[in-house]
Amino acid sequence: MHEQLEGSRAIARTVALCRAEVIPAYPISPQTHIVEALSAMVKRGELAPCEFVNVESEYAAMSLAIGASAAGARTYTATASQGLLYMAEALYNASGLGLPVVMTLANRAIGAPINIWNDHSDSMSQRDAGWIQLYAESNQDAIDTHVLAFRLAEELSVPVMVCVDGFILTHAYEPLQLPSQQQVDAFLPPYEPRQLLDPAAPITIGAMVGPEAFTEVKYLAHLKQREALRTIPLLAGELGEALGRTQHGLVHPYRAADADIVVVALGSVLGTIRDAVDELREQGLKAGAVGVKAFRPLPLGELRDALASAGRVVVLEKALALGVGGILSQEIAPALARDGTQAHTVVAGLGGRAITTASLRSLLTDAAAGRLGQMTFLDLKRDLVERELERTRAHRRSGPPAENMLSDLAGGPAGTV
Repeated sequence: MHEQLEGSRAIARTVALCRAEVIPAYPISPQTHIVEALSAMVKRGELAPCEFVNVESEYAAMSLAIGASAAGARTYTATASQGLLYMAEALYNASGLGLPVVMTLANRAIGAPINIWNDHSDSMSQRDAGWIQLYAESNQDAIDTHVLAFRLAEELSVPVMVCVDGFILTHAYEPLQLPSQQQVDAFLPPYEPRQLLDPAAPITIGAMVGPEAFTEVKYLAHLKQREALRTIPLLAGELGEALGRTQHGLVHPYRAADADIVVVALGSVLGTIRDAVDELREQGLKAGAVGVKAFRPLPLGELRDALASAGRVVVLEKALALGVGGILSQEIAPALARDGTQAHTVVAGLGGRAITTASLRSLLTDAAAGRLGQMTFLDLKRDLVERELERTRAHRRSGPPAENMLSDLAGGPAGTV
């Protein structure tokens, strides 16, 4: 049965269905509604046994999650943006120790300047932290992916980050179908840790490791990530059977099998991309899309297969590697290493800028006609940038660029905002 739910509340109820036992939390928009809802459930006794811990920072949240997981508790937390950066040191500890923590990341831009809206700069900044990263296309996908994440984390003893576009999904209300407790219990068995701190059988977790074994420890972590490429599709198939709805494990092709031009992207923008693809198909342009569900580990083989027929590939990025360009496009380049394929990087949606079907149609039409450059910023306000560049050339003390551009947009003199 479908319920009209906010995305964040649906995620919280799903985490409760997964029987999380310790939830350390520090609020930061746009994930706050998730942990608020979980704290209320714990207080009312609806999620028991479970300890909800209000901590003093995001670093403390991940540190407590590490301790709780090592002590044998099914552990969950959530964060966003600067909160993820604040816990960065502990992120590496969680993965390095092989602890199956599950965390929701409500994707949000990283400042400065301050921005609370969505892009993927936060998760992309931690792409090499050793966490599996799964990206949700919709709130229904977010619900199902959290159930899969707990099972995946505990099967491989690795932490899993479920990336959900902030505000676009977290604060959206829509009809959603939550699994039943019976369905979740059948798919997700009680937590049986692979390593456990137990006073009755003392061991050391996180000991000093020198050059004699450090490479091997890292290689083992790499093997676990590679093993996830096999495990994720298997678990997705099993979850799909349990819930009675299709699950996409690593990639999600859409009208890509015969497409001449294919857009590759992550997250909720795929819904808009599919609309643009349908409209272009009606106009005679054979367009398609491929959604990347698993960014870590990166399924290059599956991407190569999904893009096999495409003469042109447009990689739509919601993050930017300053001074380099696209992140996703660099990473999937080996999947495009064949004669005749034209690849384009398009940076879009930074800081929550809308990505419209009209802009996508124009973009793909230009690409199909050979008018799209190798690197493009979708809907870039070039005149705004040029005015600031002129200002910096004219005046040594030209002032803060972000505030200057805001003032230009408002029609006032620089420095007045």
